[in-house]
Amino acid sequence: MIELTRRPRRNRQSAAIRDMVAETTLSTKDLIFPMFLTEGNQIQQPISSMPQISRWSIDLLLKEIEQCLNLGIRTFAPFPNVEDKYKDKYATESHNPDGLYPKAIREIKKFFPEACLITDVAMDPYSADGHDGIVENGEILNDATLEILGKMALTQAEAGADIVAPSDMMDGRVGYLRKVLDAKGYTHVGIMAYTAKYASSFYGPFRDALNSAPKFGDKKTYQMNPANAKEALLEAQLDAAEGADFLMVKPALPYLDIIKLLADNFPLPIAAYNVSGEYAMIKAAAQNGWIDGERAMVESLTSIKRAGAKVILTYFAKEFAQWLKK
Repeated sequence: MIELTRRPRRNRQSAAIRDMVAETTLSTKDLIFPMFLTEGNQIQQPISSMPQISRWSIDLLLKEIEQCLNLGIRTFAPFPNVEDKYKDKYATESHNPDGLYPKAIREIKKFFPEACLITDVAMDPYSADGHDGIVENGEILNDATLEILGKMALTQAEAGADIVAPSDMMDGRVGYLRKVLDAKGYTHVGIMAYTAKYASSFYGPFRDALNSAPKFGDKKTYQMNPANAKEALLEAQLDAAEGADFLMVKPALPYLDIIKLLADNFPLPIAAYNVSGEYAMIKAAAQNGWIDGERAMVESLTSIKRAGAKVILTYFAKEFAQWLKK
């Protein structure tokens, strides 16, 4: 036997010791569950590209949220699947107080006031063009879009949103929303900025779920270039200065370095979105027997937390909570 003073394996020899010295721990308190809404009653529409994830009518969504609360999940991020007949150039349905989204927010808060709701502020679910801003002659108009985003955020706050999350990537939108909310007395409503939202190929299943893919072109003039890291610091500096309460990185797994970069440089909590494509890849591989799906789920979520994310938006939230109960 060779003489070794330090043997790191001693701290790996049993599950009890491994758990005791674990540097990163993951719990349901770290997770936000994104959910999909649709019109109607008693409707559950499974999303083929996202196994175990569905669109829910409000009545069934309430039952799903109740189950999740009983599992320890307390924070939810609903997204609306808006019918084409409500879509137009200026996304006017996005700030209709009687629309699907505000109605759902009110109902969730009525039955589950303890639930934290993070709402999406972006035009694309309501836009006939499928873009996050007003389109004129093929160009996305930044400043004109802010007015619509402001109306949308205010409508969501009035309905009971705890945190609004602008996912549009328009310049100056965090400061604009902060002023709109504060002017109407909603100083308590937080802003979770989609700070480093990359023009990623991992959003496909999400766009299937909401039927929100752009009708032409792509989103590269406003979402970030996947090649850039330092640009994320600039976006974060602007969002922090404009009043953001959280800084988000989206997607998560291909951008663990960006999560760490922001966590190391800003005192605000960092959120990371474990997006639909990341979820779908693990599910597809597990269904084919190529990987252990549960272990891959836990490992991927742990890596996001280890990189520096304080909170994680993930479609695995309910499944992870059920796994913990085992």
